[in-house]
Amino acid sequence: MEKEEADLVVDAEKLRFEFLQVLRGRRTAEDMHLFPLKLPLNVEPANPVKHPLFQEIPRPTFSEAMESCPKLEIENFKSLLKEENLYLTTEAGEQGRLPVLILSMKGSEERRPAIVFLHSTHKNKEWLRPLLESYASRGYVAIAIDSRYHGERASNFTTYRDALVSSWKNSDTMPFIFDTVWDLIKLADYLTQREDIDPTRIGITGESLGGMHAWFGAAVDTRYSVVVPIIGVQGFCWAIDHDKWQGRVDSIKPLFEGARKDLGKSAIDKEVVEKVWNRIAPGLASCFDSPYTVPAIAPRPLLIVTGAEDPRCPLAGLEVPKSRAIKAYGEAHSLDKFKLVAEPGVGHRMTSFMVKEASDWFDKYLKQQAA
Repeated sequence: MEKEEADLVVDAEKLRFEFLQVLRGRRTAEDMHLFPLKLPLNVEPANPVKHPLFQEIPRPTFSEAMESCPKLEIENFKSLLKEENLYLTTEAGEQGRLPVLILSMKGSEERRPAIVFLHSTHKNKEWLRPLLESYASRGYVAIAIDSRYHGERASNFTTYRDALVSSWKNSDTMPFIFDTVWDLIKLADYLTQREDIDPTRIGITGESLGGMHAWFGAAVDTRYSVVVPIIGVQGFCWAIDHDKWQGRVDSIKPLFEGARKDLGKSAIDKEVVEKVWNRIAPGLASCFDSPYTVPAIAPRPLLIVTGAEDPRCPLAGLEVPKSRAIKAYGEAHSLDKFKLVAEPGVGHRMTSFMVKEASDWFDKYLKQQAA
């Protein structure tokens, strides 16, 4: 191995170690004793959710983008579809109960590729069902979870908002991205133990907040072998330095308004934004930002899909992570495994084009590995 490649591996491993230290830092001693990393988990059966909770009004009812996902036409598809609902215990406490929905086709005896799908802010795993069914029809084991303070892990319309505000005031949890990454590590423990899943072919993807979860989950856990974050990757530090933080801040405004008041500010400014990120997600706008975590995914196949006019994930803020990723993939002799696609004229929304790009990427790299 050449020196540059060795340095790359060491840097990525160091980043993963340091990120895990941050995750462990806000877990109790009881959690770390009872639920250490990389051990079998407690699995409980669950019932299908009949009325999933959405923390937004009006409640969304249809996604043209998800419905456009390539799907095989199979006679009696519904009767051949296997649905599993379960809970994984990832740590002590109410939020340590991870709801999981798994769809696959009945009858296959061989290990199959799997993909984890992650929802956007205020939605839930049931919202992703069109994608799960489409991928299941094509031979994948399709998995979705409720992220922290969403879906079955929420009790009302303000659960996620309240958790963000509490994190700022008390520094006790990390509801923005990081705690769900802890769950994704535990989920990988479970998925790699299943007899119907090829542990070397587990993909991960998500939209918006789910795209951030996919990005960080893959950066920290190499068992996610193919990665497609959709409208999620951004430069947090770049946005602060270039006064482009407003789009992201506006998506969770109550958190920043509360911080503004606590800091005695008349308006939200870059100092407020930086202090919030540092407290609720330490390192998010510094050592764990995209210029460091995106290259850490190399040499695993990584497709970043975004809108060219997305105010929450400004394209200009991806120039440095893109250039560093190209360097990392080049040094690993895997340049063909990295791609960034920015759809012209599109803001912060997932489109049918993005769904098709993701589908093609997974088929190319997850099914190709079976050969």
